[in-house]
Amino acid sequence: MSATATHGYVEVEGGRLYYERAGEGFPVVLIHPNLWDSRIWDPQFEEFARYHDVLRYDIRGYGRSDLPHQPYSDLRDLLYVIGELGIGRCALVGCALGAQLAIDLAIAQPEIVDAIVAVSPGITGHAWMDDGVQMLVEEVTRSLRVGNVEGAMNVQLAVWVPLKGDPASDEKIRSIAMENAHVLRLDDGLAEMQPSAVPHLSEIRAATLIVIGDRDLGEIHHIADKLTDRIPGASKRVIAEADHLVNVRKPEKFNRLVLDFLSFRA
Repeated sequence: MSATATHGYVEVEGGRLYYERAGEGFPVVLIHPNLWDSRIWDPQFEEFARYHDVLRYDIRGYGRSDLPHQPYSDLRDLLYVIGELGIGRCALVGCALGAQLAIDLAIAQPEIVDAIVAVSPGITGHAWMDDGVQMLVEEVTRSLRVGNVEGAMNVQLAVWVPLKGDPASDEKIRSIAMENAHVLRLDDGLAEMQPSAVPHLSEIRAATLIVIGDRDLGEIHHIADKLTDRIPGASKRVIAEADHLVNVRKPEKFNRLVLDFLSFRA
């Protein structure tokens, strides 16, 4: 964490969420993907804070945020964090689950979301067509059934981040995931489901950029194309030699692309 950053906890329904904040200017909220926590934005946090008021937080159950013990909503949690920290209209930069949350918020509260950067995106209500994803779920379930949480996470990593980069980045990707491996055993029944976003994509008025790695799963490319086609004015950029974690695999290209997109809001 930068020496100039602040950090703390926001009280939400039934727990606390950890956050870090740095910089000045137009607010940008970084929302991390499944399997990892807000540290996965290390290649962006300080760099983005040179131009913006940047907030990153750990989704419930991840990182230093509390585990869920009662019904909750990731979307309401995001609204609590933004509201409690006095952030009004802002840009959301989300990866995977984070992109899904950004899209849901842009639909539910359009007055808050000025811009979206949807990285390796998911969509609430998307019907997955890739049989390989079902096979992944089954293999992870088998590992968890015999108590092999590390093995289950290894299966996830082999699918989502198969590329090899520099050893330091590879180790960071793995270590953060393993520190969050407990999320694979969380009770999914506690998380409130949001209505499908798919029928409402054309209602989004926030400026939207979709970023995807050329080596990501075909299903994620399908989702990225759906977003590009249905969100008015949306544009898509594909970054070469990157998998699901585009921001870690190619941080220089990613940072330049996103900061250029957000530049008129600086």
